[in-house]
Amino acid sequence: MGSIIRLMGGIPIAAIVTVALFMLMTRLIFTEGAPPEQSEEELSFTINDEVQDIAARRRDTTIEDVQQVDPPPPPPQIDRQRAEQPTEGLATVMGEIPDFAAPQLNSDSVSFSVSDRDAQPLVRIEPQYPMRALERGTEGTCNVRFDVTADGTPTNIRIIACDSSLFERAAERAVERWRYSPKVQDGVPVARVNVETQFEFRISQ
Repeated sequence: MGSIIRLMGGIPIAAIVTVALFMLMTRLIFTEGAPPEQSEEELSFTINDEVQDIAARRRDTTIEDVQQVDPPPPPPQIDRQRAEQPTEGLATVMGEIPDFAAPQLNSDSVSFSVSDRDAQPLVRIEPQYPMRALERGTEGTCNVRFDVTADGTPTNIRIIACDSSLFERAAERAVERWRYSPKVQDGVPVARVNVETQFEFRISQ
């Protein structure tokens, strides 16, 4: 007995309480949770094996009572007129087709020549009147020289003579927006140099 007490003295009290509660709950489950025994009379049940007759609704209408419907008449037949075969030949109706000799085309009989031409302006935009020159009432002319590339774009723009320095930048900007049909030499577009133009700046009254 003393050895058991010493052994239990080494186990924590919480562990002892837990084991005691587990044993108590186990006994309660097996004692109270078991379903009560039922007698065979309470478990017996009966099935009604009698089949009830269900009165089905019947229709008193017979086939003779159904009204006969006549089918609609067929659509009328349309007589199609047959096209008659032409009795005259095509040459009689439209006239005889003349005979043409096929032309002989070869490198010896045909030659293509492209005429040379100078650069031609396509788009020319007038310069904007400078605001400072307009406020001062300044008028005058401005001569510009430039080149035209093989694709028709003005380049190398330079001022030759200008009555007032107020017109120089406006003249250059106008030429920059011009477009040309390039110069053609021996059928090939080439650059055109030293094209000159003159701008007149006049205040409209």
